[in-house]
Amino acid sequence: MAKYGDKASEKVHEALHEEKQGKLKSGRSGKKVTSRKQAIAIGLSEARKEGGKVPPRKAAAKKAGAKTASKKAASKRTASKKTASKKTSSKKTASKKTASKKAAFKKAGTKKTTARKSGARKSAAKKTAAKKSAPRKT
Repeated sequence: MAKYGDKASEKVHEALHEEKQGKLKSGRSGKKVTSRKQAIAIGLSEARKEGGKVPPRKAAAKKAGAKTASKKAASKRTASKKTASKKTSSKKTASKKTASKKAAFKKAGTKKTTARKSGARKSAAKKTAAKKSAPRKT
């Protein structure tokens, strides 16, 4: 059985004829088509639009194959998510407990850290003062 119908061959023939005359232009940019392969592709595309018997583009066929593979992977993911959701619910309650402990610890520890910072500032000020007062070596 033939891959391409009569309409496809007719459209390709017209596109090649226009390309030889220099009248065939690409759709998006409107530039003249100089490649025979591009002319054939344009003819096949026009035949597809008009409903002629033309196989799908290679890129479209690859995408379709990828879609079915992604659907299979998605179904596997949903099955694993169901079992994982049970595990995460217990993890969530544990994380809430640790979060509350951390918040309480932070409140108690803020006073200590500010005291440390002010002490660090004082020692840094002393060091700079000592540097200024020390005699320089020549």
